[in-house]
Amino acid sequence: MKNYTQKEFTAFIGIDWADDKHDLCLQPQGSDIREFSVLPHNMAKIDEWAQALYKRFGGPIAVAVELSKGPIIYALQKYDFFVIFPINPSTLATYRSAFTPSNAKDDPTDAEFALDLMLRYPSKFKQLRPQSIEIRKLMFLVEQRRKFVDDRLRFSNTRFRSFLLLTFVNI
Repeated sequence: MKNYTQKEFTAFIGIDWADDKHDLCLQPQGSDIREFSVLPHNMAKIDEWAQALYKRFGGPIAVAVELSKGPIIYALQKYDFFVIFPINPSTLATYRSAFTPSNAKDDPTDAEFALDLMLRYPSKFKQLRPQSIEIRKLMFLVEQRRKFVDDRLRFSNTRFRSFLLLTFVNI
């Protein structure tokens, strides 16, 4: 596992994750401009987004996210150009309360706060150990298997619905 300095990263991203969507705040290296976007939690969309980022910036890309496990982490670990920095949720909540005394939670703002913490205090956050190449390959195969199972289930459900429809029409 290589330890990077901040100057080696081509871009920095803060992510506020959720079950169905992820709010993102992106800042290119050497720029103060921040871009906000929303990414649906869909593997195809995450793949498109990751490939577009790689085309635009190359790597490595630093990613600050409020957890060290979970679907978005597993999705990002598939790519070797992402360097993930987990941020403790209570650290992010405390940081948020310093700027929003009402404790109002806002997903785009939380993504920006995660990015801000990573940029301001880089030595305080340790990068997540990347999965080995073998584990990443296994994750890819498991993902492909899941797609095949979903396709099979969808196909069998369609056949069953057709059967039921024909049965009730003939009655």
